[in-house]
Amino acid sequence: MLLIFFPILETLYSGPQNNNLMTKRRLFNLALLLVAILFLQPSTPAQDHTQWGLPDGAKARLGKGRILDIAHSPDGTQLAVASAIGVWLYDIHAGTEVTLFTGHTDWVFSVAFSPDGKTLASGSIDETIRLWEISTGQHKATLNGHGHDVSSLVFTPDGKTLASSGGYDGTIRLWDVGTGNIKMTLEGHGHDVSAMAFSPDGKTLASGSWDEMIRLWSVDTGEHQRTLSGHQGAVYSVNFSPDGQTLVSGSEDDTILLWEVETGKTKMALTGHTDSVLSAAFLPDGQTLVSGSWDNTIRFWDITTRTIKMTFEGHTDRGTAVAFSSDGKTLASGGGYDGTIRLWDMETGEIKTTLEGHTYDVQSVVFSPEGSTLAGRSQDSMILMGEANTAKHNATLLISTIRLWNPKTGKHKATLDEHITRLPCVVFSPDGKTLASGSDDHTIRLWNTDTGEHKNTLAGHTDWGTAVAFSPDGKTLASGSDDHTVRLWNADTGELKTVFEDHTDQISSVMFSPDSKTLASASWDQTIRLWNVQTGELKATLEGHTDRITCVVFFPKGSTLASISQDQTIQLWDVNTGTHKATLSGETDWVTLLVCAPDGKTLAGGGYRHTIGLWEAETGELKATFDGHTDHVFTVAYSPDGKTLASGSWDHTIALWDTDTGQHKGTLEGHTAGVHSVAFSPDGTTLASGSEDGTILLWQLTSAKADFSE
Repeated sequence: MLLIFFPILETLYSGPQNNNLMTKRRLFNLALLLVAILFLQPSTPAQDHTQWGLPDGAKARLGKGRILDIAHSPDGTQLAVASAIGVWLYDIHAGTEVTLFTGHTDWVFSVAFSPDGKTLASGSIDETIRLWEISTGQHKATLNGHGHDVSSLVFTPDGKTLASSGGYDGTIRLWDVGTGNIKMTLEGHGHDVSAMAFSPDGKTLASGSWDEMIRLWSVDTGEHQRTLSGHQGAVYSVNFSPDGQTLVSGSEDDTILLWEVETGKTKMALTGHTDSVLSAAFLPDGQTLVSGSWDNTIRFWDITTRTIKMTFEGHTDRGTAVAFSSDGKTLASGGGYDGTIRLWDMETGEIKTTLEGHTYDVQSVVFSPEGSTLAGRSQDSMILMGEANTAKHNATLLISTIRLWNPKTGKHKATLDEHITRLPCVVFSPDGKTLASGSDDHTIRLWNTDTGEHKNTLAGHTDWGTAVAFSPDGKTLASGSDDHTVRLWNADTGELKTVFEDHTDQISSVMFSPDSKTLASASWDQTIRLWNVQTGELKATLEGHTDRITCVVFFPKGSTLASISQDQTIQLWDVNTGTHKATLSGETDWVTLLVCAPDGKTLAGGGYRHTIGLWEAETGELKATFDGHTDHVFTVAYSPDGKTLASGSWDHTIALWDTDTGQHKGTLEGHTAGVHSVAFSPDGTTLASGSEDGTILLWQLTSAKADFSE
């Protein structure tokens, strides 16, 4: 998102807050927001956010979910953060949580404040829009009508009408904010609507689309007034001039076009950018334009002479997010994929300082009203689209942070953390007091299970996909990453003890032997390696699989190791000799993970089916299957007494099963994305679940919602 702030101005433009369809395809938020900042007192922060908006059966939430969008309140005091679990409201000065708005049943993709700052609108993948009252935190209305994700929201200048767009049908809906009723549906675009803007008088709506067209609509009647054609690529940005007589548009075709609103005729074309123009907007003088492009530059244009007045260069990869300080002397620019924020002297055009800390894709920057704080939002996102219904499923990387800086000194002030990426792994310490979570932001986080407090972050891996395991004696934590390394950490202090670097591909699984003396690591390099935990010596390399190994598990006695691979086999190994013992029979091509029952007699597995399989550990025969999930099962765990099996699925739920009877005991619902990991506490009273929604939920098992309908 491109954010431009000017001192003590009325709101000139309220652009789309988010376009998730663009995020999916282009990995960049293409909106532009030009708002006023007035001085008001900050709100009083609330407490204990781990308890807010919990689903039935949960006792705490760790992490705040992925960030999908942010919006700054018109008075400059609050940030609304759209996340995978709801909308967080932050006090921008204190950097603390004010409240969490919950009610959407899926990820929230877009947020927008009304011009008076009293109402917040949120749009979700659940195809609804919700209106919230900021002063009370109350839900005012739910707007139904979209048949697709709601990816963009914008209020009219008077705040009485809300425009929304989303999905692939190219429609826009206008809503009466007071009643929550739909006023009209605007149809005509042949593809995604990627940009919307109201004229300063609120009478005209401009919309830009991937169909390369711009359409002008009457807000009062919904009449399609005219179509502006001329771009040769998707239209990423539309904005009106301060007097409302001119419209400026930026496009995938690298050009900026200025249009006469009254006639729809092209007034001029500005060329010079060498890549897509993601945003273009007028400055208050009405004679100067600012544009941001994927060519790594920010350009200021004199539309009278049609010349470039100034070009800011320095970012190395698609830096286009900008904000002005309140005195107008400093410009901040977010460096897109290079992860930096640069502060520029507006008089000389020189770089004053570079702020480093974000690792990728700085999508928006914003100054506080008095200029003492700069907020930078980074959403390190990459969506790798795989083949539907195959093992090559979609993989999403998303690292969400908001960092606060002192723009005068360049010092980092704070990070609004816990907005983390998906959590592929969670595990309890042997004493149950600590929970470790591996995350795609390259770190391992340690949490206090009693208070929900974030205790420590272990950083050192240079790639994502971290697998974690505690040693049975509780002294060591192991982590494996896509950087091909395995790291051992002091579980108490977080100090790095040693690094194993012999693997040649990403690490998919790590597990300690029951005596804590041996660590097994499985890799996509088709090998399993056994390490001496005390000396760091490589004890053995187990070879025989012919494709990526996805999971390893020790049997309780420690002499046998089981492994599962994409070569569609489950293998058993003699740990003492390093030799192959057996191959499990039956159809195992769908299995990606295994756990061993506490008594060592049964192996349970899940994968690319909706079922859980149970195998006899000694004979390898399939003894039972549990059916009930509606999507792939990618995590299973036994309770300490072995009587209950928990399974987590891409259907967003956790199921509890009686291992003796196979009966479905209960279902835990509350995650808004696939569940990647489940783990029982040592006393069996708590279940932790880690999800792609970026949160961990702690469940009190005695309050699990029973479901015996089948």
